Amino acid sequence: MATSPSFAATPRIGAVSIATADSSYTAPTNVGTVITGASTGTRIAEIVIKCAATSSAAIVRIFLYDGSTYWLFDEVTIAAATGSSTVQQTRVSTSYNNLILPSASWSVRATTSVSQTTHVTALGADL
Repeated sequence: MATSPSFAATPRIGAVSIATADSSYTAPTNVGTVITGASTGTRIAEIVIKCAATSSAAIVRIFLYDGSTYWLFDEVTIAAATGSSTVQQTRVSTSYNNLILPSASWSVRATTSVSQTTHVTALGADL
């Protein structure tokens, strides 16, 4: 057991754009790496999903990848919207209290259920 607690030491932001649909819940092939953990561990506080333009209703799947296996962690619903100069494009933010990447072999990855450009950003810090 550790003799002293670990706190966030270095802020981290990771981002990826995903565009090709993938329906897998266990072994996605059209997957984007959002952020990779540090050797000391990385805490993810929030994941933000933003559609690049007009969006169709979709699901963005958030996976934890340990270097060999994908673990479905969360699914985020994306609403259909037609973005313009007067209408905001779809943006969804999800906060996490318990999302820890324990080492550099772990990463957060994302897929979309519909072929459309979607930006996924992770906000967190290395421990």
